[in-house]
Amino acid sequence: MRVWLACFFVLFALAEFFDWLQKFNLPLPIYILGGAFLAVASNYDKIVGSSFSDTSIEASLDRPQLDSSTSSTEPISLAIANSVENAQPVKADE
Repeated sequence: MRVWLACFFVLFALAEFFDWLQKFNLPLPIYILGGAFLAVASNYDKIVGSSFSDTSIEASLDRPQLDSSTSSTEPISLAIANSVENAQPVKADE
């Protein structure tokens, strides 16, 4: 019986709270500031202090070394199809 009574009071309190929340209004700047705060809080480890103590950032900043055995000394030629000046106009069927 105590469980039923506790569940009733909890559900009643939640229903009254959500009813109150629907009538509650905040001005737009509060929503904007709240969103900015959530953005900063969710990215806190990326913004503050992690660049000084994280060694994985230093490893990612190193330039990758290219394997010289796979590089070719032959130049790559890029063929250009037809330029705009040499292209023939397309006639539309009338």
